[in-house]
Amino acid sequence: MIPTANWSYPTAIRFGAGRIKELADACKAAGMTRPLLVTDRGLASMAITTAALDILDAAGLGRAIFADVDPNPNDFNLAAGVKAFNDGGHDGVIAFGGGSGLDLGKLVAFMAGQTRPVEDFEDVGDWWTRANPDVIAPIVAVPTTAGTGSEVGRAGVVTISRNHVKKIIFHPKILPTVTICDPELTVGMPKTITAGTGMDALAHSLEAYSSPFYHPMSQGIALEGMRLVKEYLPRAYADGSDLEARAHMMSAAAMGAVAFQKGLGAIHAVSHPVGAIYGTHHGTTNAAVMPMVLRMNRPAIEERIAAAAAYLGIPGGFDGFYGFVMDLRAELAIPVNLAAMGVGTDRIDEMTAMALEDPSAGGNPVRMTAENTRALFEDCISSA
Repeated sequence: MIPTANWSYPTAIRFGAGRIKELADACKAAGMTRPLLVTDRGLASMAITTAALDILDAAGLGRAIFADVDPNPNDFNLAAGVKAFNDGGHDGVIAFGGGSGLDLGKLVAFMAGQTRPVEDFEDVGDWWTRANPDVIAPIVAVPTTAGTGSEVGRAGVVTISRNHVKKIIFHPKILPTVTICDPELTVGMPKTITAGTGMDALAHSLEAYSSPFYHPMSQGIALEGMRLVKEYLPRAYADGSDLEARAHMMSAAAMGAVAFQKGLGAIHAVSHPVGAIYGTHHGTTNAAVMPMVLRMNRPAIEERIAAAAAYLGIPGGFDGFYGFVMDLRAELAIPVNLAAMGVGTDRIDEMTAMALEDPSAGGNPVRMTAENTRALFEDCISSA
């Protein structure tokens, strides 16, 4: 069965096959009359994007698009997007695509009226209060992958070009006003993207579930998110036209993003500097380092992971869960380590320093230090 529903958690979500037809109505509900659709270069000329623009045009909302977005969006992309937004007199953003299009679109809406640099709003303490909330444009989010869950998040990730550091930018009003989750938009994803984004969803739920912080609501969401990935990612990978599997993976992606309010950890703390320096795909990088981080964290999470394994129907406690991750990686043709993704050992010290500064590091169940983080990078590069 392909589910269809309207949810209001944590924002208004229109979920179901074919619901992209409601895009113009969603924009009007968010108060937009002249939206700018922000997506990445790869999606700009695809049929799903053209169809979305046709829907807007037919409703009298124009067909403005900005697609100068890199796979790991940077501050130059953001500046260009803000200029396009302001020069075009737009009053809202449709963030359309995978994590790059969603994050960059949300940040364009956020930054279009701000006077301070984007780094001033990093997710540190109460830095978000520095922003002027009255000039943040409304956002409609339309994911075309099932991984980041950025469509239900209050943050966006941007790489600062001068030092290749990824910054997580947070503000409550970055949360989209309306999200359209239409699994039909994900049918054309290549297998590699289906695998990488699906493993990103698993990483979000796994790290949230493993985080030591107290947030029982996120804990429950993370557990069910992992179950959906286990059941439906292999199906979506094997048959990209399986709409039921595609739909449940969209749910899993959103659930992972909601769950990581509880915290992330070393998977993301490692992945962020690797992606910033080497330009690797974020979800695939998460998948490549997942077993190494599980090994590092085992003393702190063994009992908790055993409970998750039982819920997921995996025998063997922690070892069984670890085996499930290894088998899933192999089934999805995930690179065995970072070396297989082109990452060398020459910048380990730099990446170690960046990982320790990453906000995700604080949620790891084993405290990350210079010593164990460097050892983790060595393991991620060379071990399988």
